[in-house]
Amino acid sequence: MTATPMARAAGYRPRRTLPLRVEARRQLRRRTLVIAAILTALPFVLVAAFAIGGDPAGRGNGRITLMDTATASGGNFAATALFVSAGFLLVMPVALFCGDTVASEASWASLRYLLAAPVPRARLLLSKLTVGLLFSAAAMLLLPLVALGVGSAAYGWGPLQLPTGGALSAGEAVPRLAVVVGYIFVSQLVTAALAFWLSTVTDAPLGAVGGAVGLTIVGNVLDQVTALGTWRNVLPAHWQYSWADALQPRMEWSGMIQGSAVSVAYALVLCALAFRGFARKDVVS
Repeated sequence: MTATPMARAAGYRPRRTLPLRVEARRQLRRRTLVIAAILTALPFVLVAAFAIGGDPAGRGNGRITLMDTATASGGNFAATALFVSAGFLLVMPVALFCGDTVASEASWASLRYLLAAPVPRARLLLSKLTVGLLFSAAAMLLLPLVALGVGSAAYGWGPLQLPTGGALSAGEAVPRLAVVVGYIFVSQLVTAALAFWLSTVTDAPLGAVGGAVGLTIVGNVLDQVTALGTWRNVLPAHWQYSWADALQPRMEWSGMIQGSAVSVAYALVLCALAFRGFARKDVVS
C-alpha cells in the first residue's frame, strides 16, 4: 500500500509563510535598540577621549597609524572608529543578531508553534538568517555614518590623511570608506554563520552568541602565533584588517579578495551544517 501525500490547505503557499517584515519586527523588539545606542555613542566617546587626551598625533614610536590621524578630518575620524571597533565591538551585533534567532525561539518554547503554523524549516531558517544579516549590515553602516557626521562636526570636512603618506580628497574618501565597510561586513560573515549554526544546535541564546564570540577571539589569538606560518592564511582573523589596503594612494585588492574568499567559504559550510542539522532536529523535546 503506497502512502499518498497530505493535501495542502487552500491558499497555503510555503514561500509566503513568515515574511521578512514579520521576522524583522520580531527581532527589532529584542536588543536592536540597545545595540544601536551603543554604536551611536561610540563616536561621541572617542571625541570626548581626544578632547581630554589632546591631539593623538606624534605619540607613537615614529610610525604613523590611523589613530595618529584621527582628528585630521571627519573621514579620518570615521576610519579610526572602524579601526578600533572592527576587531571586537562590531563582532558583537553580528553574533547577537545571528545567534539569538533560532535559539531564542527554542528557549521560549515558541519554535514548535512557528513550525506548526506551518512554516517549513528551511523557510524559517532562511527568514531568520536574512533578517539577521540585514540587521548586521545596518549596524556596520550605522557606526561609520555617525562617526563621519560627528567627526566632520568636530574636526571639519576635509581630505582623508593616509597613514602611508598623502591624502585623499573628501570625494574620494567616501567611496573608499564604503569599500572598507563592505569588506568588514563580508569578513564578519564567518562569525554570522558560526553564531547561526550554534543557534540551531543549542536552546541557549547566550551559548550561541558567546560561542561565536569566543571562537572568533580564539581565531584572533591563533593568528598571533607566528609559528603557525602559512597555516594562518586559512584563519579568517588573519585577513580581518585587509581593508587597510583601501586606505592607500593606490587601492590594493589582493588581500581583501583572499580574505573575502576565506570568510565566504567558512560561512557557506557553516550555513549548510545549520540547515542540514535543523532539518533533522527534534523541536518538541
